[in-house]
Amino acid sequence: MGRSRHPRRFLTPEESERVKEAVREAESRTSAQIKVVISRFAWRGVRHKAEEVFKRLGLDRTTHRNAVLLLLVTTSRHFLIYGDQGIHEKVGEAFWTGQRDAMAEAFKSGRFADGLVEAVRSVGGPLAEHFPRTEDDRNEVPDDVVEEN
Repeated sequence: MGRSRHPRRFLTPEESERVKEAVREAESRTSAQIKVVISRFAWRGVRHKAEEVFKRLGLDRTTHRNAVLLLLVTTSRHFLIYGDQGIHEKVGEAFWTGQRDAMAEAFKSGRFADGLVEAVRSVGGPLAEHFPRTEDDRNEVPDDVVEEN
């Protein structure tokens, strides 16, 4: 049975829901925010696109500067995990490189939703360790996967 996709969507509705659930579960243990964005284009490069999306979605304004963006650009087949200052200072560059490599393996075999779910879960561990959830935490950024042109 073939995968039913919306012509302008990269993930199926079921795949998108799986990723959203992984975000919810990870965020249930941390004060941090995780956002997954799938974009068709990054005209000025994936890093520039990540910086623009990070700011546009308010990820740079979280209370503890601990938001993480997972950005996948479909036309160029590039992706980036972009962590704000608070989490980056705690985990360092080697952590992000490991996450990137794990996502690349899943993506090479066409398992995009699996790669995103695994990355969200993997990022969730250090976020919970360094920024545990407190009673007054609130969800500062919606958990849905954003798919944009």
